[in-house]
Amino acid sequence: MKNRIKLLMIPIALISLLHAQQDVTLAPIEVISATKTAQSLKDVTSDINVITSQEIEEKHYTTVAEALNSLSGISFTNNGGLGKTTSINLRGFDSNRVLVLIDGIRYNDITGLSGAPFSDLMISDIEQIEVVKGAQSGVWGADATAGVINIITKGSKKGLHASSSAEAGSFNTKKYGALVSYKDESYYVKIDSQKITTDGFSAQVPKGDDIKKYEKDGYTNMTFNFKSGLNLDESNKVDLSHTIIDSYCEYDGYKDPNGNLYSTTKNSFSQINFNHVDSFNKINIYAKKSLFERNYPQGYTKAYSGDVQEYGLKSNIPYADRSFIVIGTDYKIFEHKNELNEKYSNKGIFLTNNNKFDGFTGGKTILTESVRSDIYDTFDDKITGKLGVKHISEKIQGLVTSANIGTAYNVPTLYNLYDPMYGNSNLNPENTQSYDVTLGYDDFKITYFNSDVTDMIDYDFTTSKYNNIDGKSKLQGYELEYKTNITDAIAANANYTLLNAKNSNNKILARKPQKSIKAGLDYYASEALHFGLNGEYVGKRFEKDDEKGMQTGEYAVANFVANYDINKNFQTYLKVDNITDRYYQVVDGYATASRSGYIGMKALF
Repeated sequence: MKNRIKLLMIPIALISLLHAQQDVTLAPIEVISATKTAQSLKDVTSDINVITSQEIEEKHYTTVAEALNSLSGISFTNNGGLGKTTSINLRGFDSNRVLVLIDGIRYNDITGLSGAPFSDLMISDIEQIEVVKGAQSGVWGADATAGVINIITKGSKKGLHASSSAEAGSFNTKKYGALVSYKDESYYVKIDSQKITTDGFSAQVPKGDDIKKYEKDGYTNMTFNFKSGLNLDESNKVDLSHTIIDSYCEYDGYKDPNGNLYSTTKNSFSQINFNHVDSFNKINIYAKKSLFERNYPQGYTKAYSGDVQEYGLKSNIPYADRSFIVIGTDYKIFEHKNELNEKYSNKGIFLTNNNKFDGFTGGKTILTESVRSDIYDTFDDKITGKLGVKHISEKIQGLVTSANIGTAYNVPTLYNLYDPMYGNSNLNPENTQSYDVTLGYDDFKITYFNSDVTDMIDYDFTTSKYNNIDGKSKLQGYELEYKTNITDAIAANANYTLLNAKNSNNKILARKPQKSIKAGLDYYASEALHFGLNGEYVGKRFEKDDEKGMQTGEYAVANFVANYDINKNFQTYLKVDNITDRYYQVVDGYATASRSGYIGMKALF
């Protein structure tokens, strides 16, 4: 154990030994998830992390969950390899309390209990991933209790472009991708497709047992993305997008490592936007639809079908000096078909105000206020809000302080409400109050966060139904982040999360690591050659509340990647995951990958 921790700490030690920081000019990053409008990252008051396309392409993540796991405050669990049930924990909150978007379209599955189906969310043509932490219902409404994850796919570049990619490796895993795009002053179009297949390994394996004794559980995923737009004139344009995720997954039944069950999924996400720009404001009128289709041919309930329809209008109005207001309204319909055949609707009105003040207390101060009113046909009406402030010091160069406070709520799913066996139609939304305070200096940042949840929705064993649990659950902790360029050729990063997540009975919540350390080191040997080493140490984590059940933490895993650009049109790479061949389980009884290697290539035309 000590040796594995030392391995992970190498990048941190190198920072101390080699630090000779140089100024590096980076292209400014814009984000839209914090206020529903484009802002420079440095002007956002919210605590936000951004995973860029460069990071994604250098590290060659396979899934979005892998990429998210590189950030502080995030952990994930997986029930047995690629394509199996995957859940994200954000500051101790489960996936169903995180709003996930693809290009602004809801990815949270209305037919399930677990929120966004991360198991089917592969890395495919992503421009950046934005993670806004803390209560965001004042901007986005329900289900944004822990924060918002917005996955933004790439647009089109001027001219005609095409690319193809291929990867092969362990567990007979194969990945193929192709993209073509065209853009001129009148219109643009982009088509991207990717397919992943793997034989995998047995999803279930008793802890300590040999994975090779059991059958393999394979997985296939086809992801297709289409984007197009037409400039009607200088002030008006229309954009549309459509994403399809089609998958086949083999899995094991309860305590059956040699099971041969399978499921199929076909989800789609569509939107059309009309955008108008004039001297007064920017207007966006949109329609969006998320469609979920899950089938379990051998299961008790064989099919799940549902959709979310959303219609809205928002206006961004600049005023005064570098200030703006975002105001809008939206209408959403949530429908669960099949056996439940139930639905509810929501009308919302929202407003965000943002101001910048120069020279105030010796620097630049940014203030953001958001408020939202939601009217449901099933639940009581809700008003939520958010307040953020950021100060960039001029007296102490590199010093940045910020604080955010907000309220949020999560509505019961239709399954929570109406399932014949476990549903409870008397459920109310759960309520959350959260705040965070951040101090940053140059490449270092420390954040304290705190969330209090009342009326938490959970399964109640005394009634054998879902219920609002009495009392207050408390999730709090610290995040430390460090990211720097040691020299022109060496970059390093590290983060540490300390989490104290307890339920209303003051018992530590299950499946959430109390401590984690993540670190990475990148060496750019030349413009063409890059080496990367990254890893993670996970502290104590237990299968059940109150530190009961199997211990599934206290392990370290490290990964290696090498990228080589043969020329400007042809790139190749090699990656090795779990280089020390560490045996561990993140969920008791479910297997994880042993040491595995992959080689890939990408061609640009």
